[in-house]
Amino acid sequence: MSPSPSQDSPPDGRDGGAHPTAPTRPVNTTDPAEGAGSGTTGAVAARGPADAATSPDGPGAATSPDDTGTAVSPDGTGAGGRDVLGQPRGLLPLSGLEVWERFSFLGMQAILVLFFSATAADGGLGMEPGAAASVAAGYSTLVYLLSVAGGWIADRMLGSYRAVLYGGLLIACGHYAMAVPLPAFTWIGLGLISAGTGMLKPNVAAMVGKLYSATDERRDAGFSLYYMSINIGAFLGPIVTGLLGEGIDWHWGFSAAAVGMTLGIVQYVAGRRHLAGRRDGAEFPLPPAAMRRAVWLLVGGALVVAAACVALSLLGALTLPGFVDTLTYVSMAAPAVYFAVLWRSPRVTAAERGRLRPFLVLWLASVAFNFVLFQSYTVLVLLTDAHVNTSVFGYHAPSSWISSALGAVSVLSAPFIAGLWQRMGRRQPHASTKLACGVLLGGLGFLVLVPTLLGTSGDGWRIGLVWIVLAVLCIGVGDVLLESTGLSATSKLAPAAFSSQALALWFLSLALATGIQAQTVKFYGRIADSLYFTLNGAVAVVAALAVLAVAPWLRRTMHPVR
Repeated sequence: MSPSPSQDSPPDGRDGGAHPTAPTRPVNTTDPAEGAGSGTTGAVAARGPADAATSPDGPGAATSPDDTGTAVSPDGTGAGGRDVLGQPRGLLPLSGLEVWERFSFLGMQAILVLFFSATAADGGLGMEPGAAASVAAGYSTLVYLLSVAGGWIADRMLGSYRAVLYGGLLIACGHYAMAVPLPAFTWIGLGLISAGTGMLKPNVAAMVGKLYSATDERRDAGFSLYYMSINIGAFLGPIVTGLLGEGIDWHWGFSAAAVGMTLGIVQYVAGRRHLAGRRDGAEFPLPPAAMRRAVWLLVGGALVVAAACVALSLLGALTLPGFVDTLTYVSMAAPAVYFAVLWRSPRVTAAERGRLRPFLVLWLASVAFNFVLFQSYTVLVLLTDAHVNTSVFGYHAPSSWISSALGAVSVLSAPFIAGLWQRMGRRQPHASTKLACGVLLGGLGFLVLVPTLLGTSGDGWRIGLVWIVLAVLCIGVGDVLLESTGLSATSKLAPAAFSSQALALWFLSLALATGIQAQTVKFYGRIADSLYFTLNGAVAVVAALAVLAVAPWLRRTMHPVR
């Protein structure tokens, strides 16, 4: 069902009211860029909670903005019911879903590279460490590339609530497939998880944005708490899957991830009445004939691609390295195309086009940080497994628990960061400064390892666990600073007519980061470890210094972001 637009919105629609083009926009638009991206993301910046939020009485119930522009129901409470701890009640089920989605996704990813590199005798696939890390990075690239398609499906076909639900079901089925101890089911499972995560991730983040107006001072704090929930799952997942996967059998670890995602789906459905974007249908649906055609194209296209991949693999024309290389090329081309479409569109005003310039700077900074972050789940795990004594008080911890440590740092730091921003209010640092500090910490996380890695060679050397802890501490805090700030800023910088592009473009920065990483990790083990971590850490440090250098310009051009 298409939402009813507010009639009182100012022309730019950034007060948290209705989408400015909603009253005149035809539902059968054929502009591919207009319909692409995270469809539900449109509510984040342009439509806001006044249009997207619904009262407990159901869709269409009256809402009105309070003096901060936040959507409120007739009884004066925040979107989705009474506020909890100063935040909209709808933040709870969305954050709960992310706990279990990250539990399953990162729990599986923590043991994936070890599963790939383990010998057949140990139940693995017997890949070389560099190749294993490259394939794992390629899988992450595919996940974030598919977020664009997932956003389009939500925007034009399913709506945000159903897109997230069906995405979660695909993820759960994928994990259950990986629990089957046959190589073919591993690849089937990874394909299902990639498709499901592509549908779920951008749309959940967009639904969080619908709980706040662009002027709501709680927005950054809310996204920090939301990101903390992500890292609760990131902390718990690798602990459970690591114990089961490394201690018993890899497929037991994959089974635990499946159970976690199932629990996430259950609590998401149970809390649906508090969600601001729970409408049954797409907000900008295709007409019936186009809808049927789109369904056939999507289903048929997926079957054709799957059949082609199987046939080419059997013929020896498609190899894993070749597939990973293709994903890297696509991750480079996709964001360039989307930025070009946004820049050249007549629907984007001069003021909005001006905001695309600072957004591009933040986007590139995200690429630099995530280039380091995602290596924490591959290269850092391999380094720990081979060269770190993980015994603590006589207990040998699984190497995959490094991923849990990263989540723990983020969980512990996020409440303090969120509380700090909420207490400072308008006195808090500008978003570009927060983001630059996060990127800088990410780079330092790799550089802190360099002194202890100097002069190491061969296979018998060891470094202290404290060095890995220091690296994880820097990267974890940087993660909270960058992602929570980046998600919030993205939701406010999007052009009104293309607001559905916003979070899809942000997730494409993750796709590009993992796509580049899929190539660079091939050098791990081929060059000195000290040189490897120096070069990779320097990328993030240089990017952070560049953002700080242009900070005055960013503060002038990023309105309404503060």
